[in-house]
Amino acid sequence: MAKPRALVRNIGISAHIDSGKTTLTERVLYYTGKIHAIHDVRGKDGVGAKMDSMDLEREKGITIQSAATYCDWGEYAVNIIDTPGHVDFTIEVERALRVLDGAVLVLCSVAGVQSQSITVDRQMRRYSVPAIAFVNKCDRAGADPLAVCEQLRDMLHHNAVMIQHPIGLEDKHRGVIDLVTMRALFFDGDNGEYVREEAIPAELTDIAQEQRHKLVEALADFDDELAMLYLDEEEIEVELMRRVLRDATIARKLTPVCCGSAFKNKGVQPLLDDVVRYLPSPLDQTYEALDQDEHEESVSLETDFDKPLVMLAFKLEDGRYGQLTYCRVYQGKLAKGDTVYNMANGKKVKIGRLVQMHSDEMHDIDVAYAGSIVALFGVDCASGDTFTDGKINVSMTSMFVPEAVVTLAVEPRKKEGLANFSKALNRFAKEDPTFRVGRDEESGETIIGGMGELHLEVYIERIRREYGVEIEVGAPQVAYRETVTNHVEFEYIHKKQTGGSGQYAKLSGYFEPTQDGTPYEFVNEVVGGAIPKEYHAACDKGFQESMAKGSLIGFPVVGIRACIDDGGFHPVDSSDMAFKIAARAAFREAYKRAKPVILEPIMKVEVETPEEFSGTVLGGLNKRRGMITGTQNRQGYVVVSAEVPLKEMFGYSNDLRSGTQGKAEFTMEFSRYAPVPRQVQDELIKEYEEKAKAEAAG
Repeated sequence: MAKPRALVRNIGISAHIDSGKTTLTERVLYYTGKIHAIHDVRGKDGVGAKMDSMDLEREKGITIQSAATYCDWGEYAVNIIDTPGHVDFTIEVERALRVLDGAVLVLCSVAGVQSQSITVDRQMRRYSVPAIAFVNKCDRAGADPLAVCEQLRDMLHHNAVMIQHPIGLEDKHRGVIDLVTMRALFFDGDNGEYVREEAIPAELTDIAQEQRHKLVEALADFDDELAMLYLDEEEIEVELMRRVLRDATIARKLTPVCCGSAFKNKGVQPLLDDVVRYLPSPLDQTYEALDQDEHEESVSLETDFDKPLVMLAFKLEDGRYGQLTYCRVYQGKLAKGDTVYNMANGKKVKIGRLVQMHSDEMHDIDVAYAGSIVALFGVDCASGDTFTDGKINVSMTSMFVPEAVVTLAVEPRKKEGLANFSKALNRFAKEDPTFRVGRDEESGETIIGGMGELHLEVYIERIRREYGVEIEVGAPQVAYRETVTNHVEFEYIHKKQTGGSGQYAKLSGYFEPTQDGTPYEFVNEVVGGAIPKEYHAACDKGFQESMAKGSLIGFPVVGIRACIDDGGFHPVDSSDMAFKIAARAAFREAYKRAKPVILEPIMKVEVETPEEFSGTVLGGLNKRRGMITGTQNRQGYVVVSAEVPLKEMFGYSNDLRSGTQGKAEFTMEFSRYAPVPRQVQDELIKEYEEKAKAEAAG
């Protein structure tokens, strides 16, 4: 029998790298009875956390793929996705948040809000996912959960309020105070499995009263009844506080903040209580799809089992037994043996096997209802495809996929490995939309692209382990772009006469930079039929084909508005091909006059270093053409924020390690494209021309 949807929670656990997400999920699984022993991420027993099922994850001590699991907490069913914290695997977070109803944002009580916390928060905003914050690692030296709550307000602009207060910090951390019920909670037993409730210790009564006053004051903004009781200084019932807190959290008007230490088994059970109490069920959220019969008009989906099925495939994995497709059911229900339709290609698919995932284990089920997260076996589809039962023609909106910023040339060391090498690349490109595979037409090399060096390193290592192929790797390449800086006009006539019908096309118009960074815009200002309508698309296509490779260094051209405003044609000799050739030639000729420049990816870099090395770090970033955007002091550490060209960041981790005795760490993510300095542009053009000459001679 299906569990009532009001008792279902679909949540993600997201955070900056090393904030303790996977450790927290491990404790959640232990307390809910899904696992019977706790294994830590870098534990001495070498087993590794349940949710890090890949050997590579256990070795590096980081999460690479998001892993799904499910558990029961009291009468509630909770589906959980543990996501990576490293920015190179950001698509995993993006995919998870796209299909979840709520999230737990894990923050380190010492480091507070870090660069990837900001990225995760931006993704939560993009999909309007309500969140509870959990300030972890309260047992660490320098822990300060109240300061982290302030950072949530100042840096992420959350209306963050503490709903718990820690009992002791650092090595004296013993439990938490629930500020709603005003009771102290302690965690007994070898693994903190027994929760003991007591009166608040006398020395903490005043601070607890003060924190509760702040909580009630924040809640008074959202409910008149509670506001009146607050102003009259009357006692406020627990149930009223919880109702207002839940409504404000779901509306993303308030972020409740809990605290504890997952590693020391403190504060996890109250967090689970708050997850089911304050985060939304599928019934509390609104979902929309695009009606394909009504020009993609928005239609609301309902969490109703009797309505037509609508389901989104959000993640793929190619295992030994075929493709595993993770899906979220938004409307209707899906049973084993049902036939569904893929809206992307109209193909009919029979559901042979339906499973619920518990990390890398599969648990078979017969029916999946609206609001469930399940996996299908042997269904061939792409990430982001919508499935229906054929009674409704809708598709879900697609998710945001960032562009690749680093590329590498790769090839198998031995010819025999070629088949497995191709198989691996095809599989990974299908599973991960940010992993790009292409071919350099001139050199014939296979080029892979991704979000960073670690991202590509992980895939190269996986090809070696999972497919037994040793790989030769070229030096990392930056994904440059080219653009124009001037408005230029063009007029071009393409005329070719060979026996029989010839080719004729005349084009005039202008090229100029786009104002808002749009990659390409085609403007048609032709009047009076100077160019017949059927040839307009050919002009557009000709311009776009020319933009695939700029003449400066052979990288794609972006940021161009191409306009045609006049031209001419011949009733016999004009054709699509003639206008396409004319457009290509017109672009090539005008591009040189439009003062083209090279654009390079600029990365947002954040370095955390002990104070004594801050001078070394700042000097190192300046040397790499970095622009310092800010510095912050946090308990003996300095956090330096900077914008640095990606080209200068290769090999930075080794330099940083040696310059700070291995005590500093950094994160980086793509920020934007910006023009390169003149001197660098000249060097790049010279390199490109020399390479072209060498290839022509060879």
